[in-house]
Amino acid sequence: MLQKREKVLLLKTFRGRTLRLVREHYLRPCVACGSALCPRPAACRNDGKLLSSDVTHYVVPDWKVVQDYLEVLEFPELKGIIFMQTACQAVQHQRGRRQYNKLRSLLKDARHDCILFANEFQQHCYIPRERGETLEKWQTRSIYNAAVWYYHHCQQRMPVVMVTEDTEAVQQYGSETEGVFVISFKSYLDNFWPDLKAARELCESILQCRRERDSETQESPGKEYPEHLPLEVLAAGVKSGRYVQGILSVNKHRAQVEAFVRLEGASIKDSGLLSDILVHGMKARNRAIHGDVVAVELLPKSEWKGRTAALCENDSEDKASGESPSEPMPTGRVVGVLQKNWRDYVVTFPSKEEVQSQGKNAQKILVIPWDHRIPKIRISTQQAEALQNFRVVVRIDSWESTSLYPNGHFVRVLGRIGDLEGEIATILVENSISVVPFSEAQMCEMPVNTPENPWKVRPEEARKRRDLRGTHLVFSIDPKGCEDVDDALSIRALSCGDLELGVHIADVTHFVAPNSCIDVEARARATTYYLADRRYDMLPSVLSADLCSLLGGVDRYAVSVIWELDETSYEIKKVWYGRTIIRSAYKLFYEAAQELLEGNFTVADDIPEFKDLDEKSRQSRLEELAWAIGKLTDVARHVRAKRDSCGALELEGVEVRVQLDEKKNIHDLIPKQPLEVHETVAECMILANHWVARKIWEHFPHQALLRQHPPPHQEFFAELRECARAKGFSIDTRSNKTLADSLDNANDPSDPIVNRLLRSMATQAMANALYFSTGSCGEEEFRHYGLALDKYTHFTSPIRRYSDIIVHRLLMAAISKDKKMESKENLLSNKDLEELCRHINNRNRAAQRAQKLSTELFQCMYFKDKDPETEERCTADGVIYSIRTNGVLVFIPRFGIKGAAYLKNKEGLVITCGADSHSEWKPGSLQRCQNKITSTTTGGESVTFRLFDHVTVRISVQAVRCHSDTIRLEIVSNRPYLTPDTEPLHPGSLLPKSELVKEVTRSLEEARLAQDAEGDGIRDECRQYCQTKGRSLYALLEEIKDLALLDVSDQHGI
Repeated sequence: MLQKREKVLLLKTFRGRTLRLVREHYLRPCVACGSALCPRPAACRNDGKLLSSDVTHYVVPDWKVVQDYLEVLEFPELKGIIFMQTACQAVQHQRGRRQYNKLRSLLKDARHDCILFANEFQQHCYIPRERGETLEKWQTRSIYNAAVWYYHHCQQRMPVVMVTEDTEAVQQYGSETEGVFVISFKSYLDNFWPDLKAARELCESILQCRRERDSETQESPGKEYPEHLPLEVLAAGVKSGRYVQGILSVNKHRAQVEAFVRLEGASIKDSGLLSDILVHGMKARNRAIHGDVVAVELLPKSEWKGRTAALCENDSEDKASGESPSEPMPTGRVVGVLQKNWRDYVVTFPSKEEVQSQGKNAQKILVIPWDHRIPKIRISTQQAEALQNFRVVVRIDSWESTSLYPNGHFVRVLGRIGDLEGEIATILVENSISVVPFSEAQMCEMPVNTPENPWKVRPEEARKRRDLRGTHLVFSIDPKGCEDVDDALSIRALSCGDLELGVHIADVTHFVAPNSCIDVEARARATTYYLADRRYDMLPSVLSADLCSLLGGVDRYAVSVIWELDETSYEIKKVWYGRTIIRSAYKLFYEAAQELLEGNFTVADDIPEFKDLDEKSRQSRLEELAWAIGKLTDVARHVRAKRDSCGALELEGVEVRVQLDEKKNIHDLIPKQPLEVHETVAECMILANHWVARKIWEHFPHQALLRQHPPPHQEFFAELRECARAKGFSIDTRSNKTLADSLDNANDPSDPIVNRLLRSMATQAMANALYFSTGSCGEEEFRHYGLALDKYTHFTSPIRRYSDIIVHRLLMAAISKDKKMESKENLLSNKDLEELCRHINNRNRAAQRAQKLSTELFQCMYFKDKDPETEERCTADGVIYSIRTNGVLVFIPRFGIKGAAYLKNKEGLVITCGADSHSEWKPGSLQRCQNKITSTTTGGESVTFRLFDHVTVRISVQAVRCHSDTIRLEIVSNRPYLTPDTEPLHPGSLLPKSELVKEVTRSLEEARLAQDAEGDGIRDECRQYCQTKGRSLYALLEEIKDLALLDVSDQHGI
C-alpha cells in the first residue's frame, strides 16, 4: 500500500527569488532492489540488471564520492556498486547534465556491476529532512539508512561498505550497525583494492587537485578573468535578447585568437544575426572551452573585428566563409557558460627545459593538449619526467577566475608518442570513442553458429516470412574484403512482362531485442567506427560478419522492399515491405560486377561461386548474372535520369584508400576509381531509404526517425562564387536546381579538375544532415536539401548504424498496423527519440572525425620516412584553389591531400621562380588580389599564382611532438608536374558525370516532348520522387563508409 508524504522543495527563480514548493511524495513497500540475493524477487520486481552474487561485499558510495570520484567508480574491477537515488539526484542538481549522463550510461552499461536503488521511494528507507539539518548531512544520513536497510533486506548475507568523504559520518556510523561499514573512499581503495594501482593513482590525483583548488581559493590572488554571471541571470538575458546563446567553436589554426559562437535554439531567430559571432582573444573567451554552450554579449559595432586571412601553422581546409578577411563581423564576449562540455583530453608533458622554466615547484605542470583548440592544463604530478615521451589522458576539474589556465588531474597513460597504437588510441579518446570488448552478458544473448551446432532457419519463423530462396536471384555488391554485408539486390522479369526490383537488408532486429544488453551497447556505440587500418563494430562479429551478414550461399533473414516496375518506363506500380528469407547466390565485389556489366566474363575466375562449375553451367549462370546486373543498372540509369530531369546536383569529394601490406605497413595512397556499379547500388539504396521514410511517417507521424538536411547558409557559398568568377563562370546558389545547372555549366575543357574543385567547394558549403524525430518539428522542416526529397531516412545499414535498427522496428510496427495486428515493437516516444537522435548525431560526427584523422595519420606515415629531395613520390602536381595573404591552399589529386603552401616564410623571404621555373626564397613582398597573388623580390623579379593554376609541389611531414604530425607542402615550380610519360597529372576523369546517364536523360526528354500529357507526367513524376521544390542531390557520399576511407563531404554528413 502506498504511503503519502509531503516533500518541501526550495527553488530559485530567474530573478533570484526563492520559492517554497510542497509536493506529494508516495512511498512503496517494495521497489526493485537489483540484488541476486533478494529473498522476494517477485515482490521487488527485479526484471532488470542484477548485482553479481559472487562478490565479497556491496559498495554504497556517498553523494560526494559519486560527484568527485565517478571516474574511479567506472573501473570495471569495482563490482557490486549500489548507487542510491539520493546520490544520483545530488549529481544531477549540482554537477550538471554531462556528469549526470555519464552516471546514467554507467548504470545502463552491462559491463559494469552496478545498479540504481530508488531509496527515496522505499517506505523503510525514506527519512524526512529534520529542521535545521543541512542538505549535505541529510543526504549522507539517507544513504546510510538505505545501506542498513539493504543489508537486512539481503538477510545479512552480504556485508555493505559505505564509502564517504565525510569524516564525521565515518566516526558516527562506522560501528553503529554490524555488517555495515563506513570508511573513507581512499581507505576503501587502499585496503580492499591494493593491487588496483591505476584506481588508487587516479583517486590520489583527484584528491590532490581538490586540495590545490581549495588552497588557491583561499589565497584569492588577483582575477585574470571576469566572473561568470549566475545561471538564472544568463537564462533571463538569453530570453530577453540581451545575450545570445550558442556553442563555442575555437579555430584550431588560431586557437589563441579566434573562436566563433554558432547560434542555437531561440537565439537563431531572435538575434537577427546571419552569421556566427566572433570571440576575439582569450580574455573575451572568459574561460570557456571549445564545445561549451555559452552566453555571449555583443560588442558595439565600432569594436567588431574580421576574420584573419593569413595562413598559419596547420592551416588547411577551412569551412567556407561568407566574410571577406577585412569585413567586420558580429563580435562579442562570453559572459557565462550555460553548459560545460568537458571531456577526456589527450596531453603531452613539456620537455625538460620547459618544465624547468615553469618554476621551482615541479609538481605543478602545464601540459599541452593534443587538440590545438584546448588551452594548456595545469595538473599536479611527480611523474612528469617519466612520462615525457608518452601521450596521457587528463580531465579538467575547474577553471577559476584567478587562474590563467584550467586545473585538471592525470587519468591514465595511452602510449608512446609516434607509436601507431598510441596515436590510434589518441584519436579514439579525442573523439570520446570507447571500443572495449563486448561483455560476457552481451555475448550470452548471441545466437550460436559453430560447426558442431550450426545456425538454421526455424520452421516457425519461416512461416512468418516470405521465402525468396527458390524464386529470386539475390546477390550483393560490396568492396573487396567486406565482411559486414548489409544489403543485397534482386531483379527478375514477371510473367506479366513487368520487372520486380528488390532491396534486401539484413534483419538485425530479429537478433537484437529492444533494451537487451546488446541493444543497450549498440545504442551507446551508435555506429561502426571505420579507421584507415581497422574497424570497431557496433555489433559482435557473430552478427556483423556472420548471421546478419548476407553472405553468399547461406540462408539469412532479411527485411525487403520489393517494387513492381513497368517493363518499359520503369515506373513504380506497387511496393511491398516485409520480412523475408533469402539465400544470396553471389557475393560480388565492385570491380567484378563492373566487368560483368561490360561483358567481360573472364572475371568469373575471381568469383568463388563459379570455380567448381562445369563450363556449360558456368556460362549459363554467368549470362543470368550479367543480365541481372545489366538490367539493374538500366533501371538505376532511368531512375537517375528522372532525378536529373527534375534536377540532380552532383557533388565532389576526395576519396583516398590507404593500401597496407601484410604487416600492416602503409604501401600506397590510392584515389578511389569510381565505377558505374557504385551509382547503381547507391541509387537502389536511396530509393529504399526514401520509400521506407514515407511508410514509417504515414503510420507514425509524431515518432518516426527521419534524416533532414537543412539548406546551407548563402554566405557559405561566397568562396565558391568568387573562385568560379575567376574562371569566368557564374554560380547561382538561390536553389539546388540553379546550383546544379551552374555547376554543370562550369566546365573548363582544357582542365576538367576545375569542375571537380568547384563541386568540392559546394560540398564544403553544405550543412550537416541530421537524424530527427518527426514530432519535434513541422513537416516543412523534414526536407533533405541535398537529395531534394521531402522525406528520407536510413534503413539500409542496420549492421553498422543504430539509426537503421530503430527504422527497422518502426517499419515492422507499420506493417503490423497495416495487418491490424498488435505490434510487438517497443516504440520510443517523441521525447526519447529526440534524445536518441542527438546521441546518434554526436556519435556520427565523432566517427567521421576519427576516420578523417586516422587517414591523415597514415598519410603522414607514408611520407614520413621518405626523403622529399630524392623520393619521386614526394613530388606531385597540385592545383591552387584558394588565395590567402601569405600563401595559397593547394589540392593534390594523386593523394587526395589539401594543404597550405606558403609564399612568404618565417624569415620574411618570398618565393620566386627563375627561368627554369624552379623556386627560390629571396627578400621581397607579396601583393594579393581577388583571384591571384604576386610575389615580387627586391631585385624586381616577380611571379604570379592564380586560382586553379597547376604547380609542382614537394610533400614532406612536419613532426610536432605535442600534436599530430602534419603534411607540409612547398611549391618547387610554378609549372605543372610532369610524369615520366610527360603528361600533366590532370585526373579529370576520376569522377565524371556518367555519360550513360546523360544519354538516358536526353532520350527521356525527347520522349517526353513527343507526349501529349507531358505536363501532367512531369508533375506526377516530381511528386513521386518528392522533388517539387527543386533538383535533387545524388550522392555516393551517402554510403561512403563502405566505398572509401576518407571523404571531405563526411564532415558535412550529406
